Amino acid sequence: MVFVTGATGLVGSHLVQALVQQGRQVRALYRSAIPSYEGADKVEWIKGDILDVIALEEALAGVEQVYHCAAVVSFNPKKIHELYQTNIEGTANIVNACITAGVQKLLHVSSVAALGRINEGVAIDENMHWSPKTNNSEYGKSKYLAEMEVWRGIGEGLKAVIVNPTIILGAGDWNGGSSQIFKTVYEEFPWYTDGITGFVDVVDVVSAMQLLMESEVSAQRYILNAVNMSFKELFVMIAQCFGKRPVHKKVTPFMAGVIWRWEAIKYRLTGISPLLTKETAASAQAKVFFKNGKFLQQFPSFKYTPITTTIYNICNQLKMKHQLI
Repeated sequence: MVFVTGATGLVGSHLVQALVQQGRQVRALYRSAIPSYEGADKVEWIKGDILDVIALEEALAGVEQVYHCAAVVSFNPKKIHELYQTNIEGTANIVNACITAGVQKLLHVSSVAALGRINEGVAIDENMHWSPKTNNSEYGKSKYLAEMEVWRGIGEGLKAVIVNPTIILGAGDWNGGSSQIFKTVYEEFPWYTDGITGFVDVVDVVSAMQLLMESEVSAQRYILNAVNMSFKELFVMIAQCFGKRPVHKKVTPFMAGVIWRWEAIKYRLTGISPLLTKETAASAQAKVFFKNGKFLQQFPSFKYTPITTTIYNICNQLKMKHQLI
């Protein structure tokens, strides 16, 4: 029996579908409505969430493997409490429930945000450790502290492994999360920055997670990253796939500073979530490179999907999903 948290999200939904296709018994929590994606009808759904300790105890009865994909991703300063409660307290609850239930192995989906940031031009690997100097977001801090809960569980005898994906690309809800990038480009948003970061296909993330779960690896963390590239390069490739006009107006650091300050004022006046915050403005301008050698050394036969293939597949899936053809 496999238990999946965050089964309605981008990573969780793709993972559940992969597990169901393999004939695995899957159990998952839902808060308000059972999702309707392919394979969801073969899942044993339990109402609750990761802050519900009693629901977790019930959900983990007889479970051998746990994939913890649930998390809040937000850079809105007004959502810090929700961010910390779900990402840290929720992970602590999962770890405790795994120990109590005698779960064989836990896989925790973290983020490269938990590694912090270092001077530009220095590639980040798994030896990077978060610190106040390297951190640039409350989200990153919350994911780092969530990882500390997993390491605590490992210290208490739990077999567990952590993955740190870069920006995950997939045909999820394009009104939110990383999939929103595709909607933004489709609507011919003209602006771009010189920022560089890592990107990885959700299909590759799911495959890597399953390899790690079925292996003897424990007490390790792995960066999952297919390619480091600029936001502009990514946006242009997506625009070409959709047949839309690509980005053509550069956002300077000064302009970004003006925009996030204006968005902060607008949020205080209207309550509408800001399109850009101080943290996201800094991330969009930063040039950050991630290494992926540790995972590839552990699994030498693993191959990341080329970014061109990833974008082509996602664009086609979104075209069908939203009847854009």
